[in-house]
Amino acid sequence: MAEDTHLQRPAPMALPPLPPVPDTAGQENGAASVELARFRSELSELRSRMSEHRTDLSEFRTSLSQHRTDLSEHRTDLSGERTEMSMRRTGMSIQRTRMSADRTLMSVQRTSLSLIGFGFTLYQTFDKLHDMGTIRSSAAPRNFGAALIVLGILLLVGGISRHLQFAFQLRHVRAELKEAGLVHGEMDYPVSLTLITSILLLAIGVLAITGIVFHIEVFGA
Repeated sequence: MAEDTHLQRPAPMALPPLPPVPDTAGQENGAASVELARFRSELSELRSRMSEHRTDLSEFRTSLSQHRTDLSEHRTDLSGERTEMSMRRTGMSIQRTRMSADRTLMSVQRTSLSLIGFGFTLYQTFDKLHDMGTIRSSAAPRNFGAALIVLGILLLVGGISRHLQFAFQLRHVRAELKEAGLVHGEMDYPVSLTLITSILLLAIGVLAITGIVFHIEVFGA
């Protein structure tokens, strides 16, 4: 970048008064020529001083142009850095979106687990009380418990389906951005452990409702 000394504007030139035009009327040719030559010399000196001032102004404009060029290059470098940071932030935003989807599935998982667990406990409790003869009929609470298990399974199936759909869409968008050079793809896109846990919980729920429907002791006597 140009130094500050190159950017100091030359001081305005104080123009001296023009020399008076000599009156050569009535003078001899030699004397008149001398007077006119002296007048032309003074005009030439004035023009030379003005030319030097214009040269200084031209050099000042050249320094300003160089300074603007350096500033433009600096702004270009900053733009490149901002573009790089934007690409990094976009990549991190995609990862944060993926983790948000995992947290959403975890919320569905907790609700489904509560429904399945409470429904299975309710069913088993009233079924054992009926077997021991404590109560005469346990059909209503057992059916209610089975309904809670089914509701938990349906909720979990819907949550898993929505999570898989969103995950495929997010992977597709990430691949398009990476191909277009708008985002970096160094970070891995791992399989969701929350999704695996949800699938296992779904299997447990299916086993539970299967044991209730077919009166099979799936989880022991």
